[in-house]
Amino acid sequence: MRVSTVMMFERSVSSMNRQQSAFMQVGEQIASGKRVVRPSDDPQAASRAVGVSQSLASNAQQSDSRITARNSLSQEESVLNSVSDSLTRAKELMIHAGNGTLSDADRQSMATELRGVYEALLGQANSTDGNGSYLFGGYQDGAEPFVKDASGAVQYAGSDQVRQQKVGSSRLMEVGNTGRDVFQTVAGGAGYVARAGADNAGTLTFTGPQVADTTASGYGDDYAISFAANGDGTFDYTISGPDGDTTGNYDGTSATLEFGGVRLTLEGTPEDGDALEVGTAKNMNPDVFATLENMLSALENPLDSDADKAAFANTLSTSSRETDNALDNVLTVRASVGARLNELDTLDTVGSDRKISYTQTQSDLIDLDYTTAISDYVLRQVGLQAAQKAFVDLQGTSLFEMM
Repeated sequence: MRVSTVMMFERSVSSMNRQQSAFMQVGEQIASGKRVVRPSDDPQAASRAVGVSQSLASNAQQSDSRITARNSLSQEESVLNSVSDSLTRAKELMIHAGNGTLSDADRQSMATELRGVYEALLGQANSTDGNGSYLFGGYQDGAEPFVKDASGAVQYAGSDQVRQQKVGSSRLMEVGNTGRDVFQTVAGGAGYVARAGADNAGTLTFTGPQVADTTASGYGDDYAISFAANGDGTFDYTISGPDGDTTGNYDGTSATLEFGGVRLTLEGTPEDGDALEVGTAKNMNPDVFATLENMLSALENPLDSDADKAAFANTLSTSSRETDNALDNVLTVRASVGARLNELDTLDTVGSDRKISYTQTQSDLIDLDYTTAISDYVLRQVGLQAAQKAFVDLQGTSLFEMM
């Protein structure tokens, strides 16, 4: 092989360039704090680091989503607390209204306060969050979920679908409740409700119903009771249910009827054609606004006859039980909201642990070990200096001097 001066120079320059490139690469790593500055430094580690970065970004997005969900649920919990207070006050007024010494003026005064509770409850049902969306409108959150129709009755106009949000890698959480779930539903196990017919004209009143036997045939079914006068002061009654009719005789003063595992106590004298409904609370059109509207109508009407007093007593009994059921349902929904808030706290803890794990993995893949890097930096520096010194020495030599 022919050795020329040009070849020796080229090899010396090439060696010096390699040493300088390696030296600059280590310097760049130290300056950036990264072992993998560009994918070509370690393609496998760079590829894995991209996946870990995506996991970190997804985890951060879920954390932001949990903040939004927590804000919505916290606002709902606050409103439900106010709703509970309103229903509690309504129940107190109903209990007071049962005082037989009250005059029509007294009941009218109570109706005024109950009307305020009713309007406050309507305002709470139409509460909005910080973004102007209605808390209880479901997906239809651009308009008030509860509106009054032409007759003045409150109707639900929102969606029956609850808004959901992804708050974890595999958790899609409901971040609210529909107005129907809160104000027009009863909790499971709410029991039975009795209601007098709208056209009743007698003095018949009822107490109950109470559950007598949950294992009885027909328990959980709905029943209708009708009365027919016999002309001798007694009445035949018919209890109609899914399994057929049951008949009996009522003496026109008092009696206790037991059917389908429930017990209903009657007092007073019905008129021919008077009727009662007895059914599970969930099938008796549970609506807290309708309950308060019925109670307001009863309080605002004067009691001029025994029939009026009986109708008032029956409305009071039904409304009181329905208010209890509504309050139980609101408390159940509020407990559900609290459980979801607790779950968000747990997911935050899991998310924080996952972030630490991802960050550590990412660091192991691309971050720099400064001790090793500084040692390598010094070594590369010595190598570069040696290459430079060799090149300087080579510049002063010539093959002609060897001849």
